[in-house]
Amino acid sequence: MAASAMFAGLVFDELGNPAEVAYVGANACYVVDDDGFRRHIDAALVDRAVLRFLREQVESQRDVAVQSMLEMMGKDDIFTKAVVESSINRMEEAVGNPIPEEARQWLGMLGFRIVIDLQGNVVDIQLPAGGIEGDE
Repeated sequence: MAASAMFAGLVFDELGNPAEVAYVGANACYVVDDDGFRRHIDAALVDRAVLRFLREQVESQRDVAVQSMLEMMGKDDIFTKAVVESSINRMEEAVGNPIPEEARQWLGMLGFRIVIDLQGNVVDIQLPAGGIEGDE
């Protein structure tokens, strides 16, 4: 269970309806409409699945991703590289940590969408045009 829904505003049901965020106690849930019944789906389960997918995408281009991160940070030393590598290895541990609203809006404008079914299974993740690619 998580205290926040990382991808609020980016999660949709299979019909294209946005999933609301609600709380059951202190636990964040994505809420989808199942023919009038509001299904509350543990946000941590969805967020963990998305982070796992994103990590797999990064892993397929790990060297390029690490080098790009180092360039964005303006650093290219072994210690910073180790921190970046460790962050990639531990992506799924970020569940429950909120993504800033501006970043989520930016991702939404770029076309990032998560589609879940009524049981909360991630059935599609739409990446921004071009996805995650290496430099050619």
